[in-house]
Amino acid sequence: MSSSPKIAVTGAAGYIGSCVIDQLQTSHPEYELTAIDNFYRGTVRQIGDCSVEHVDIRQSDSLARALDGAAVVIHLAAISGVEDCDEDPERSFSVNVQATNAIARWCQEHGAALAFPFSMAVLGDPATFPITSDAPRTPLNWYGKSKVLGERAVATFAAGAFPAHLFMISNVYGTHQLPDRTVSKSVVLNFFVERALAGEPLTVYEPGTQARNYVHVSDIARLYVRSTEQLLKAQVAGETGATRFAVGSGEDPSVMEIAELVQTVAADQLGHDVPIELVENPRSAETLTDTFTVDERKVIEGLGWEPQHSLRESVVAAFDR
Repeated sequence: MSSSPKIAVTGAAGYIGSCVIDQLQTSHPEYELTAIDNFYRGTVRQIGDCSVEHVDIRQSDSLARALDGAAVVIHLAAISGVEDCDEDPERSFSVNVQATNAIARWCQEHGAALAFPFSMAVLGDPATFPITSDAPRTPLNWYGKSKVLGERAVATFAAGAFPAHLFMISNVYGTHQLPDRTVSKSVVLNFFVERALAGEPLTVYEPGTQARNYVHVSDIARLYVRSTEQLLKAQVAGETGATRFAVGSGEDPSVMEIAELVQTVAADQLGHDVPIELVENPRSAETLTDTFTVDERKVIEGLGWEPQHSLRESVVAAFDR
């Protein structure tokens, strides 16, 4: 294994991908990084010394050129979220399923390791808690179904061919800082913070008791750094096959509890009250469970990773910026 392995990151212009590139540069300046994105949603063009190259992962020739020589592929490119997948199911199939198959097959042919995330949406309406990586896959929407198909493809191609880490990740939140910008995404906590800063009501979808587990974007980026390190070691050891990890934190509040946290911090930091409004839920194909605990023991023991950020700390920091 080269002392300067090439690490390729798809979806590198996005919310998580840009944070991964940034942390890889800091933790391992010896790595040769290739960052690719088609800029469908991502907007980051430069991360430190690393330029994000325009590559559509659905184009096999361009993809193969970009991945050439990679020891590890961190495959983050995806059509994410229920709404985006429902709006254009053909696009989400071509990206989340077909392109993921192509990347997994490329890794099989070239012996490259692969890290791949899939959403808790693969679980549908979980029946037991805490959630583990082997929980039944019963997705309620096309987004969840597309990620199940991607997960299965990676596991199938990895068997006997290359090591892979499959991450079932909770709801990601927070912002991260690059030299020239703050990178965010309109996930629920970030959305509430932005509305509070603008003095607008916090709109909570009914019933408001629906819970999720939350993990900070910087903690997820650090997870991929740990994964890359371990995958490189697995290659040297000749290990193959996929290992699944459930990734979350000890924080699984309801949507209403998040709104109330933002409301409280806004009152403390801004000195004014931000109202909370309960509104009709436009989403039908999602779980409304009021419990969403995650068992993180496997990822803690297997990769030596633990979340470092808390929801309250992150909300306070957001109002301080």
